[in-house]
Amino acid sequence: MTLRDIFKRFPFRIGLTFLLVLLEGGLAILFPLFIGYAINDALQGAYNGAMLLGTLGLLSLLIGSARRLLDSRFYAQVYRELGLEITNRPGLTPSRQTARLGMLGEMVEFFENSVPQIVNSIIALAGTLLIVATLNLKIFAGCLITLFIVFLVYALTKNKTVRFNIEYNNALERQVDILAKNEPSDLNNYLRDLMKWNIKLSDLETANFSIVWTMLMGLLVFSIIWTVESGTINYGAVFALVMYVFQYVESVVMLPFFYQQWLRLKEISTRLSEVTAP
Repeated sequence: MTLRDIFKRFPFRIGLTFLLVLLEGGLAILFPLFIGYAINDALQGAYNGAMLLGTLGLLSLLIGSARRLLDSRFYAQVYRELGLEITNRPGLTPSRQTARLGMLGEMVEFFENSVPQIVNSIIALAGTLLIVATLNLKIFAGCLITLFIVFLVYALTKNKTVRFNIEYNNALERQVDILAKNEPSDLNNYLRDLMKWNIKLSDLETANFSIVWTMLMGLLVFSIIWTVESGTINYGAVFALVMYVFQYVESVVMLPFFYQQWLRLKEISTRLSEVTAP
């Protein structure tokens, strides 16, 4: 049972969710721009910009709330149906059934919570780069350079991430069997082994994140200094540009996290396919 299989099985409902996510993400990318308009209007004693900003916020609230209400009910149904299929397959020990139900939960949670965030991050990233390119080409070039380095850092550590996830899931599938033995020494060794791989994954993510965050903060500081030194006196434009760079930083920071989630779920999909294949 892969992520693609889930999409093929529930195409209409997942498609509706994606549509609402796209609308929500498209509205989110407009906030810094509308805030800039509101600031400029307010400085001139007008409030049309503030009214537009409030309307944008209301639309974003309505669409986001509708999506979340639909998602919670739909993905509960997905988990129930697929969970029954997994647990009813013959030849699985209770330990493996329990572990794989938990893995299925991770996949469903990924669709419900992570996929909307991924779509929003991609929309924000693409929209931000486009808008920054129209505002300042040097800052745009800095964004592209940092994006390339981020991809390089995580590409170089991909194999380690996959290997650590395989070992962690191997240990997880032994959990119920170990508990059933009721041997304190075996349980202690098992938990130590399980947490060993969890720590390795965490340490790898911490190292990658530290490199990426330091570089992105450098880009943010550079954008502020360069914008001021370029002589821009339109305060709304300055604010919008800095906010778009900050939004770019937020998007880039999240994408590697989703990439690591995808690597883990790809490994989980292989395990679930062993029990859901006809």
